[in-house]
Amino acid sequence: MSSLSKLISNLPNGTSNGTSYDTSDGTSKKRPVRIAGASGGFSDRQRAISSLAKLDVDATVGDWLSECTMTLHGAQKVENEKLRLEGKLLEEPAGLFDPTFLENLAPALPEIAGKGIKVAVNAGACDTQLLAKIVAEEVARQNLDLRVAYVEGDEVTHTVLRLIKEGNKFLSLMTGENLEDWGYTPIFAQCYLGGAGIAEALNNGADIVVCGRVADAAPSVGVGMWWHGWDREKDFDQIAGSLICGHLIECAAYVCGGYFSGFKRLMQGCHNLGFPIASLYGDGSCTIEKEPNTGGEVSIGTVASQLLYEIQGPLYFGSDVTACLEGVVMTEEGKDLVRVTGIKGLPPPTTTKVGMTAFGGYQAEFHIYICSIDLEAKAEWIERQIRYSAGEAVKELSCFKFSLNGYCPDNPRNQDVATCDLRVFVQTKNKKLVDKSTLDVPGFNRWCMDNGLQGCPGWTLGNDQRLSEGKVYYEYYVSLIPQSEVQHRVTLPWLEDMTIDILPPNCMKEYPRDQPSYETKEPVDLKMYGPTTRGPLGWVVGCRSGDKASDANVGFYVRNDDEWDWLRSLLSTDKIKLMLDEEYKGGKIERFEIPGIRAVHFLLRDHLDRGFNSTSTYDTLGKNVGEYLRAKWVDIPNGFLARGRF
Repeated sequence: MSSLSKLISNLPNGTSNGTSYDTSDGTSKKRPVRIAGASGGFSDRQRAISSLAKLDVDATVGDWLSECTMTLHGAQKVENEKLRLEGKLLEEPAGLFDPTFLENLAPALPEIAGKGIKVAVNAGACDTQLLAKIVAEEVARQNLDLRVAYVEGDEVTHTVLRLIKEGNKFLSLMTGENLEDWGYTPIFAQCYLGGAGIAEALNNGADIVVCGRVADAAPSVGVGMWWHGWDREKDFDQIAGSLICGHLIECAAYVCGGYFSGFKRLMQGCHNLGFPIASLYGDGSCTIEKEPNTGGEVSIGTVASQLLYEIQGPLYFGSDVTACLEGVVMTEEGKDLVRVTGIKGLPPPTTTKVGMTAFGGYQAEFHIYICSIDLEAKAEWIERQIRYSAGEAVKELSCFKFSLNGYCPDNPRNQDVATCDLRVFVQTKNKKLVDKSTLDVPGFNRWCMDNGLQGCPGWTLGNDQRLSEGKVYYEYYVSLIPQSEVQHRVTLPWLEDMTIDILPPNCMKEYPRDQPSYETKEPVDLKMYGPTTRGPLGWVVGCRSGDKASDANVGFYVRNDDEWDWLRSLLSTDKIKLMLDEEYKGGKIERFEIPGIRAVHFLLRDHLDRGFNSTSTYDTLGKNVGEYLRAKWVDIPNGFLARGRF
């Protein structure tokens, strides 16, 4: 802690970072800090901060950003600046921060002030300073005494453009390609900051810390560093534990049953899943529980499921530390109470992740409904006709995709379940095409509409044509930027806008792009499990998947030790390729294991069609990759089935 930090934290209005308690060995240690996870994104419940503020918590953290929101906010910021320079900005645009945050926070402010609860969030997006100002105004309107700080430095557009001119190749984390081979020009760049700035703000008396693009888990890291006083140059195990603690609660109710493979047993309370509370100890271990009198559960299953979400390999990188996941252990200590231990830390990487946004072009889609038998033949009939109507314009399309979605079951029980969606999807860099073709209406819309009366049996037009109008889309590129190039800083407005620079750690390490990948050691003979039944893998195996740009991660887990030996022996890289079937595009697959939670993890490189804002598929976030694989049939030992299905 700097001398200035010590001075301010000792002022009458300063903040105590934890009380001490006597342990059985006679030593004095700080009690664990209780951190509530209030948001995993803009689509989360708005009640969270208010509900959690009524409980016994020391801090509330929340994540409101994603690659989707970073792209859209960044592109809009560039567009606003362009209009401003051209004199076409007729009125000041709305702030480019999460529009739901203040609505979530404001009702809870009296409780936050009364209990001394700290708040650290990344809701600032691309207008962090403005959001901090608006929060401070709301605090003043309610006549409360709360200090609002903000953390910046995540916007690195000018730095990235300079480094490109200096010859930096900015290799893609997904494909390994050079940025110059991407085919698009970056217009905005935002990097991921760690938790050290949040810790510094709290050390200097902040009550609410508003951030831009700090990593999802960084608020918990910052709270842990502040509360326990960890040294970021050497306390790697402790900080790594806080990083994983933050990862577990960053998506709010995910860890309490959201997206859980065993969701069917949670139906009774599914209308109101609880939000999580983590107790983060001085050694970096933590416990996870949920708010009382709510639905869902906290179990090894739900916590393991969230651990597996959006990880990339055995190493979990943050700007403050690198966490090793392979040794994690989870123990159920009571109802809705799971302890997480075994996380080991390594020095942080010399780089941090950076996402670049570029204008991609325009896209549109058209939907035709077909029904009954001969669906593939009907879809082919329609595709041939539409391609004919498009003519020479096809040459200017970067994507022209027909996908038949759904199937008609045998002897269907009603007409709706027998009906399928034929989706026609197009993308192009130019909205105006050859021969006066266009993605305006009529245009692409007309190519599809032309064929209605020449259509296959049952050709039915979707009754909402708005999607067939071309709209702007953006491409997203993920790479690494040196931490030394990032101007991480904290501003304390109540001290005449004093700014504190957060320098990178002195002890950093270079890591290769590809993480360790391996097949299982000493696989067992699957015949040893006796008679089997052919059925979906998901009958006995849970799974969780997610995205990082075009990479998809998939983690599988089981409930019992003998099932673990079976799972790790069954799920080889070659087996996953077979299970992916037509979804396997030939990309690299990386594999590792986490024995402590009986899990096998795979990273499917460049598996998704780009990212959320530009993908041509339904699974925009990779969340259904795992569910698709759980539906694949394998030989399941009858003894496992006798225990009951997920």
